Amino acid sequence: MDLMGGVAMCFGVVRLLSVPWVWSLLAVWGLCMTCRGSWRFLYIALCTIKRDLMCLYVILRVRFSMYRNLRNSSTIPALFAQMVALHPDKPALIYEATGEVWSFKELAERCHAVAHWALAQGWSEGDVVALYLESRPSLVALWLGLAMVGVEAALINHNLCRSSLLHCIGVSGARAIVFGTELTEGLAEVHDSLEPSMVLFSSGDQGDEDKMSGLSAQSLDALLARCPTDPPQYKLRKSFNDKLFYIYTSGTTGMPKAAIVVHSRYYRIAAFGFHSFGLRNDDVIYNCLPLYHSAGNIMGVGQCLLFGLTVVVRRKFSASRFWDDCVKYNCTVIQYIGEICRYLLAQPVRPSEAQHLVRVALGNGLRPSVWTEFVQRFRIRRVGEFYGATECNCSLINIDGKVGACGFNSRILPSFYPIRLVRVQDESTELLRDAQGLCIPCLPGEPGVLVGHINERDPLRRFDGYVDQDSTSHKISHNVLRMGDSAYISGDVMVMDEYGYMYFRDRSGDTFRWRGENVSTTEVEGVLSSLLGQTDVAVYGVSVPGVEGKAGMAAIANTVGQFDQDTFLQAVKKALPSYAHPVFLRLMPHVDTTGTFKIRKIRLQKEGYNPQYSSEQIYFLNSRAGCYEALSSKLYSDIIDGKVCL
Repeated sequence: MDLMGGVAMCFGVVRLLSVPWVWSLLAVWGLCMTCRGSWRFLYIALCTIKRDLMCLYVILRVRFSMYRNLRNSSTIPALFAQMVALHPDKPALIYEATGEVWSFKELAERCHAVAHWALAQGWSEGDVVALYLESRPSLVALWLGLAMVGVEAALINHNLCRSSLLHCIGVSGARAIVFGTELTEGLAEVHDSLEPSMVLFSSGDQGDEDKMSGLSAQSLDALLARCPTDPPQYKLRKSFNDKLFYIYTSGTTGMPKAAIVVHSRYYRIAAFGFHSFGLRNDDVIYNCLPLYHSAGNIMGVGQCLLFGLTVVVRRKFSASRFWDDCVKYNCTVIQYIGEICRYLLAQPVRPSEAQHLVRVALGNGLRPSVWTEFVQRFRIRRVGEFYGATECNCSLINIDGKVGACGFNSRILPSFYPIRLVRVQDESTELLRDAQGLCIPCLPGEPGVLVGHINERDPLRRFDGYVDQDSTSHKISHNVLRMGDSAYISGDVMVMDEYGYMYFRDRSGDTFRWRGENVSTTEVEGVLSSLLGQTDVAVYGVSVPGVEGKAGMAAIANTVGQFDQDTFLQAVKKALPSYAHPVFLRLMPHVDTTGTFKIRKIRLQKEGYNPQYSSEQIYFLNSRAGCYEALSSKLYSDIIDGKVCL
């Protein structure tokens, strides 16, 4: 599509959305009868045309702006400078922990100081600096200031330690580390294993002088205080599709991978969030998500840097303080991810939850089991649910607030946005192919893995991959939608209904088979958590010798010390089919989660249901007796030896 044709389509979309319903109906009638001639398809088209046109308008708007930025060789620092010029004195970042308010001008000056410091270190474009700090505005100034002179930041998860921390630093190829003094202990544990040439800089209250002196770290705050705050006289050679920084995957299935974020990807994620969910330039966003993660740093902070919104940065999520903060700072938009909404629902009712000004909740991972209750209790007018990993090229948006859906794909124009659900093997999740060697698209209602067509010339279809080339290759498959093509394989299992709405089912590999049926761990976790008052629950499959498939096991965070197995089982029987009932239960003080509230299952799966690996209570579902009973060493041996019928 050429530029003029795209502009014409854009105006056509706007006009179609504004004309009387009868004319829209006639337009849809003509389109559908020409394309398909199916009365059922006509009905689906009538139900989804407004949604599809809304999304088409957003896609075209983002696409045109991205092509303009590509043509102008724009960068994120350059686009931020435009916002600074528009409203230098407007609040850009507010830090909840200290009450600091940074205007756009002040944020820019701090970034300039960082840029001058980086040049003084002798770093050049393409060099990498690891940032290991808790969430605070200075983290934004650091990566953005580095980007002004082409230095790339590696945003390290501040929850990591030891081998995981060393891995993330090593794979980035960083020449230096900036760490928050609150994380001195974590860095001290790996200090002796760092490269001898590694240079360390500390930021924050110097704290324990003995530990600090052992690290031989320079005080970054003191260095920046002496740096100029005017823009550096430096001509950046990078452009829109060049590297900006690295964000790491959560590492729920192994060591974290460093995903490459280019300037155009940063813009794309933030722009889709702004245009899709009715955000405004005068909005105030409450951001309690970690800034080492794309949701907090791109979808959240990106609204400030690229569209001029004010962002309230909270160091860590607090369920008890959430709504009080929203009232205090007059927030109109909140961000969520993973289990945050469930944690908020588990809180007692407080006055602030009815006094806030929030109209939009923006995020991903809102479970269908809590969606309606969350919206009704907290009076949220719009949920901006989306799907997309940092590195993926097949993001989805739920533009019309369909409860439970993470997005959609148009049934009228499915090829306009080239993503598909394709069939996979149940156990291995290997892509299934037809006689011609192509992947097999899923029918509505049929679960499959989401894939996205790769086109390196299209900024919306790029896949920039990871620092590790093997990891990049592992996520690409060829001859997927047509012969000779390449596609990004998300690894996420979804289901699409006949209207095109997509529903997240599970991470690839999390779904397991039991009694000849597929069991979705995500679905069962949501049900069990609701039954237990929004308690943390991890569900996974465990092998039983001599038994086909995997038995379900649920690790439950039990902080009260009391658990009524009989009442729980009766509730489970009403809520879940028999094949999804957990065969084993493990009661734990808490369930391990990542910094973005994703549940960690690797250790739990390895330990399984062997009582010798845990001092915690483990129960076995005795199907004959119809009850859960404590799993003793004797009972465990009988299960392993096949003496007990499951």
